[in-house]
Amino acid sequence: MAREVLVAGETLIDCIPERPGPLEDVAGFERRPGGAPANVAVALARLERPPLFWTRVGADPFGRYLERTLADRDLPTRFVERDADAKTTLAFVTHDETGDREFTFYRDGTADTRLEPGRIDDETLADCEWVHAGGVALASGSSRAAMFDLLERAAGAGCTVSFDPNLRPELWADTETFANVVGDALAHVDVCLATVEELAALDFAGESPTASARAAVERGPVHTAFVTRGGDGAVAVAGADAPWPAAAVDHAGFAVDAVDTTGAGDAFVAGAIAALRDGRDLRETVAFANAVAATTTTASGAMTVLPTRDEVSPLLEPK
Repeated sequence: MAREVLVAGETLIDCIPERPGPLEDVAGFERRPGGAPANVAVALARLERPPLFWTRVGADPFGRYLERTLADRDLPTRFVERDADAKTTLAFVTHDETGDREFTFYRDGTADTRLEPGRIDDETLADCEWVHAGGVALASGSSRAAMFDLLERAAGAGCTVSFDPNLRPELWADTETFANVVGDALAHVDVCLATVEELAALDFAGESPTASARAAVERGPVHTAFVTRGGDGAVAVAGADAPWPAAAVDHAGFAVDAVDTTGAGDAFVAGAIAALRDGRDLRETVAFANAVAATTTTASGAMTVLPTRDEVSPLLEPK
């Protein structure tokens, strides 16, 4: 039987605007389940068997809605924690006419900032092949220590550890703090999945996305780096220490009619993890992850439109 995947981090409410435009000009919003790690966990459940998911929500109506949503998408509830003393995070999403978005967070002392170290036991980690986490949990509260504890112990247990920096400037005092904290986290990471801007903030800037990915790999201990480029696809570099063949890949992505890019990066992450666990090489992995991400953008919402393998396959068929 295949060993487990564990995803860790925030689950929150995305408030999706009824139309594009500045937040102050939008009158109505639709409630959607969100949070990058939650999206990754649900995407993995759609692509393969459900992963374990460690998260924390408030004991409020939004938290109850998120608990029900995760259960409805077949995620195990063992590590879905309910915080009786904190609210659930809200994120208001602003769209422009191209579907690109920005976030405004209501996240001061909310449940997902209150994860505690040691909640994932050693026996669970021993059963895990892969552990994935994101940068938002590192931004504040006890969740920072909890994520460091998890990443360090997962690396020590021999898990493949992947990480999405997921830079949200509003959540950090400044870029230097982000770089220092996330840089420390990368000491325990094997696979980094980031944007060009995030790698630049981490001082991995290069003359091209491939050069930025190569810089991340050359400095280690990251052995594989993916750089997502939105509608322009993604690149990836795997070094000699990677458990799959060393390579540098540039994939232009897939042309689709994008409606909403919310969650596309998370879908890419899940696609990359699923493909690597399938034993695909780096080129096949980037193509598959791009296809998962592109399919996600063709409808509105993040978690609610994550695709199955059958829904992704048309993009991968030879033309």
